[in-house]
Amino acid sequence: MKLYKINAANYEDYHGTIENPIDRSYTTTIAQKPDCSAFLFLCKDAQTAQTGLSLLTTVPSGFDFTYCQEWGLTINDDGIDSWKENRIKSNKFTV
Repeated sequence: MKLYKINAANYEDYHGTIENPIDRSYTTTIAQKPDCSAFLFLCKDAQTAQTGLSLLTTVPSGFDFTYCQEWGLTINDDGIDSWKENRIKSNKFTV
């Protein structure tokens, strides 16, 4: 699995719009900055270089889990590992 960060200003360039979406069903958005200025997503395949898209080797600080933001969880490398393990067990992704 590869971890990417995308800036909000480039989100539509990568995912498209509601009227004209780009199929990115092979990615899963897992976290966002509290001000929604950037997002983290996981993908099993490498993505082509695009403006505002960064391949990360570790989880940056300042992101909240998308699905658990109401609990105020902080995303970190352990959280990513746990998320990957659960997804693999549920056969949603393979590494």
